[in-house]
Amino acid sequence: MVQYICIVIHPGRGADNACPGENQRSSPHDSRRIGSQNGAAMPKREMGEIRLFKSLKRSAKGAAVPHVKATAGLPTVKMPVPEHVVIPMSMHIGAPAEPVVKKGDTVMVGTVIGKAGGFVSANVYSSVSGTVQDIAPLRMVNGAMATAVAIKTDGAQTVDPACVPPVVTDKASLLAAVQACGLVGVGGAGFPTHVKLAANTIDTLLINAAECEPYLTTDCREMLECSDTIISGIAAVMKYCEIPHCIIGIERNKPECIDLLCSLTREMKGVEVKGLPMRYPQGAEKTLIKRVMGRQVPSGGLPADVGVIVDNISTVKAISDAIQKGMPLIERVTTITGEKIKNPGNFIIKIGTSVKDLIDYCGGFTDDDVLVKMGGPMMGFPLNTLEVPMMKGSNGIIAIDTDETKEQPCIKCGRCVDVCPMELSPLYFVKYAKEENWQGMKDMNVMDCVECRCCQYICSSKIPIINSIKAGKNAVRGMK
Repeated sequence: MVQYICIVIHPGRGADNACPGENQRSSPHDSRRIGSQNGAAMPKREMGEIRLFKSLKRSAKGAAVPHVKATAGLPTVKMPVPEHVVIPMSMHIGAPAEPVVKKGDTVMVGTVIGKAGGFVSANVYSSVSGTVQDIAPLRMVNGAMATAVAIKTDGAQTVDPACVPPVVTDKASLLAAVQACGLVGVGGAGFPTHVKLAANTIDTLLINAAECEPYLTTDCREMLECSDTIISGIAAVMKYCEIPHCIIGIERNKPECIDLLCSLTREMKGVEVKGLPMRYPQGAEKTLIKRVMGRQVPSGGLPADVGVIVDNISTVKAISDAIQKGMPLIERVTTITGEKIKNPGNFIIKIGTSVKDLIDYCGGFTDDDVLVKMGGPMMGFPLNTLEVPMMKGSNGIIAIDTDETKEQPCIKCGRCVDVCPMELSPLYFVKYAKEENWQGMKDMNVMDCVECRCCQYICSSKIPIINSIKAGKNAVRGMK
């Protein structure tokens, strides 16, 4: 039997008002009133468009970004200790740490220099031995201000005698050990690890080894070079948090990592390795959970709401280091790469090392026409200066060609809607931000946006959509 599809074209609707999407199936309309502006109802056509966008049944595809991984085959190199470091007190989600040292104090490797400012916070430790030069405000790469401790190194790298392996026998002692070492998610988000592990009724530990961001290869090298430590960290979390099941999700562009971890976990009860399609932003928590487990984290919810804890592969490696060595999070692996870097690679760097020191160590830039970002090309922060420190979540520095594209008016092609992994409608965020219609943005679930930049990447008009989203989020947070 042949089935026909009838497409009704409304007179007067040109490309500007076309509804995006192909092979769409509609579901019952959401009857709630959304996006009112200044107390007045929207035009009927606009309300109809929004309802259509909200009713579309589509898979969270994400964007097909180029998977450039030029440094994946380069072994990790330990960078020399810099002459000085600047360590911010806010390198994590939550309350900033409070400095507990003063100018002129002598510190050692692993000395606590900042105490957590609350439960959702993290301790901060010196990554070097030396003398505190200054404690002063520092402008972070995201524009926020934070207190930072500047330390002049003495070259000795004397380890603080307080850094001893903890005694871990149950969940409470594991959380205490993780909290004491200042561990946060090192994949970029910086959420305090002890807070995440404190969740109850968890049935699955989902290890994020997707590393979907182009250029970055830190997780790849950690898996190849520190696989035993990673497995030890996974086993400890499963044992002490009483989590029966673990899934390690790795994108298929890292076959050697998949093979290695498959061989190491073959005899581990409840642990499986899953190869994932290469799609950005596969590593976003909610996207990963949906892709790997088929579970939908509710709007405004957390992975724990669906029985899952998500940890980055390098974070569980840091958990193992904390248990086995008692060493706080004072260093990390980072990728320095891009077509403008003379000698790219993967490096073990001290927290607080300046970006300038890293670039100089790599031989500098190939030319002056360069855009430098902390992080990857999609979610990274553009840098106006190289005199900024590397933090706990700094997984890469890239130096690439500058972007000279110019913004054009939105044509409502709907490509941003199609690629959004959170199933939002980014084109309306730009419109509402211009109108300062913050209630409209709230109603359209702007707070669910993970700022992956898929919408901005795919945008035909090259509109800086993320700027509107960030403005909307800030406004919504300030609403009573």
